[in-house]
Amino acid sequence: MQPALRDAADAYSQHIDRGGRMLVTLAGAMSTAELGRSLAEMIRAGKVHAICCTGANLEEDVFNLVAHTHYERVPHYRDLTPQDEQALLDRHLNRVTDTCIPEEEAMRRIERLVLHEWLAADARQDRAFPHEFLYRVLRSRVLEPLHEIDPRDSWLAAASDADLPIFVPGWEDSTLGNVFAAHAMQGRFTSIHTVKSGIEYMIALADWYRRASADASVGFFQIGGGIAGDFPICVVPMLHQDLRVPDVPLWGYFCQISDSTTSYGSYSGAVPNEKITWGKLGVDTPKYIIESDATIDGAAAVCEGARMVTTYIQRINPIGRDGPGDRLQRHRERRLQNPVCRRKRTTSFIRTAAAKTTINPAGMSSFRRRFRSTERGNRDMPTQRLIHV
Repeated sequence: MQPALRDAADAYSQHIDRGGRMLVTLAGAMSTAELGRSLAEMIRAGKVHAICCTGANLEEDVFNLVAHTHYERVPHYRDLTPQDEQALLDRHLNRVTDTCIPEEEAMRRIERLVLHEWLAADARQDRAFPHEFLYRVLRSRVLEPLHEIDPRDSWLAAASDADLPIFVPGWEDSTLGNVFAAHAMQGRFTSIHTVKSGIEYMIALADWYRRASADASVGFFQIGGGIAGDFPICVVPMLHQDLRVPDVPLWGYFCQISDSTTSYGSYSGAVPNEKITWGKLGVDTPKYIIESDATIDGAAAVCEGARMVTTYIQRINPIGRDGPGDRLQRHRERRLQNPVCRRKRTTSFIRTAAAKTTINPAGMSSFRRRFRSTERGNRDMPTQRLIHV
């Protein structure tokens, strides 16, 4: 693990240990790379307090939940010709690097279910955010018979269980955003405002930040760049400079993982200190930039930040002190008081988590191959089909 990553992860843990809160941002379409395997655990452990993500990340976590075995890999995606790409389109397969999302089994299946929620809300003259409609679908349990992965590996399912605040700027350019626009153009809704807008997301984010920062420092962990990162970090100067709220706390921690380089006009490649001039970070704010592929070090940092051993114990033995597992629980706690045992267990957890979440720079191929040999019994899913070109 590179020193910058280790330092950033250590500072993340220290920030949380001091009672701080953390907003995590997700750029691009990393849900298709199954970032949920590590992020969901972080959410359950209380290490993530809000998420800002693209519309693609929001919906593709659910697509993967219900259509995983229908996804198809393209190991040699760099060698695809335009004709090969057209052949994928003709089969209704939408490619994300080396993985194809099936339109019918993923997108149309979720469209039908979320459309029901949109229409019901429209009939009641109710309004909600994009993520809230997906929360409703998840909480209705209608997806349970359709699960093709362990739902504990869905970060959105974990967020729904925790009622985590989510902010999705630019949702309109996602698949479901396009679907909503198409149904609106067909006259299916009495109001196009049934789904709340990006401006309303900014207002909701501002309200959340003011509450969260009232009694704690709020950190900012940015995986990738783009709108998922720029949208939420602007809430601080907006409150201070535009709304003119006095004494708005700056972000108390900042880390960005990106392979973008600094260039004229580049946001994703800008060094953290540039954000001081915009009133987002302070001179003394702990700042880290990890110059790497976000799909590699995003997962690694999340795992390193979640290395608290008690979280791991709670997952493998979720029995309270008043339950029948008291003796085993106390035995494990006594063992953890021994520095040698604690170090061995912590090292084992980090290695296990890293083996389950590291993604190669080319895409998701080795990522999934590795899981096929390590998945637990309750994740016995058929191996994905390969496309040979």
